[in-house]
Amino acid sequence: MALIDAIQEALRAEGLDGWLFFDHHRRDPLAYRVLQFEPAQSVSRRWYYLVPAEGEPRKLVHKIEPNVLDPLSGSTTYYSGWRDQRVHLPELLGGCKRVAMQYSPNCAVPYVSNVDAGTVELVRGYGVEVVTSANLIQIFEAVWSEAQFASHKQAGTLVDAVRRAAFARVSDALRAGTRVTEFEIQQFICDGFTRSGLTYDHGPIVAVNGNASNPHYDPDREHSSPIQAGDLLLIDLWAKLAQPRAVYYDITWTGYCGETPKPEMLNVFAAVTGARDAAVACVKNAVDEGEPLAGFQVDDACRNFLRERGLDLHFFHRTGHSIGEEVHGNGANMDNYETHDERLVIPGTCFSVEPGVYLPDFGIRSEVNVYRGKSSAEVTGEIQTELLRLL
Repeated sequence: MALIDAIQEALRAEGLDGWLFFDHHRRDPLAYRVLQFEPAQSVSRRWYYLVPAEGEPRKLVHKIEPNVLDPLSGSTTYYSGWRDQRVHLPELLGGCKRVAMQYSPNCAVPYVSNVDAGTVELVRGYGVEVVTSANLIQIFEAVWSEAQFASHKQAGTLVDAVRRAAFARVSDALRAGTRVTEFEIQQFICDGFTRSGLTYDHGPIVAVNGNASNPHYDPDREHSSPIQAGDLLLIDLWAKLAQPRAVYYDITWTGYCGETPKPEMLNVFAAVTGARDAAVACVKNAVDEGEPLAGFQVDDACRNFLRERGLDLHFFHRTGHSIGEEVHGNGANMDNYETHDERLVIPGTCFSVEPGVYLPDFGIRSEVNVYRGKSSAEVTGEIQTELLRLL
């Protein structure tokens, strides 16, 4: 019951009467992760699980799958046809005026928006207000344990070592006059991760020149540019320890394949790292002062820095994303561009800060991870302060 007690405490803090979990065909993975259970049988019929702010949880399940919620505590009601469902669902919601669901107004937080519009309409039809569970999800999905924070720091040490080796591999090839490609360096990084006991969801980004202006560029064996003298090289890499509950470390560094970068590259690098530092300072200052801070405010601090230098139109993604067991986690994103993220940056969460400026000939991004502790905030790994010289 410790989990239910924690959920109920969070509901009372949010001023909610309950949290209504709903699923059909396992469309809402958050429900299973938050409730920490695996269904006792297949999920081909709709089920509902209400955790009220006070009292015992309540279940509504189909008679064809009567045991689906058996791992969870609470009383059970069964339905068969849609008429039964519409009799018992308002009974399940009895006493509730405001409930949270995996819903996001205007789909502002797509990671949370897993309940279909029709089900939200159905619940509202019983006179119950449906609000987003985004803040609750943060508490149960995005807050790290001490062991997870330790796994992040361990992963950071290993990823940083692989990153240094990758840039050194490029330097060695350039000095030797040996041909090397984006794809070859990508595979070099993947091999380094494997040898280091790290895992990742897909391969890193290794991109030169104009390719670096595509934030999600992905070289492959057939489509890969050579890395040559005079090129701008961007490497974005992320990984975590290959162990249960480990969390990701995610960074981006850039280098110049020569001794003297073009002035435009140096100016853009200074602007990008300045915007990064402005965002980090925004977080640290808010935490130090004990002020609440929303994700959109961090994005504003970063984006305004670039706007003052006339480069904001070349920065066309959010400033950062939540980091967890998945590289894109379910906590607050640093975003007032792709969405207006009003979720608070809460203690125990981690996120990326990664501004970029993407011009036709080259792109530069600088990415660090920021952990928001109880009384302080910190960048968890190495911080790039100069454009690397690779020759």
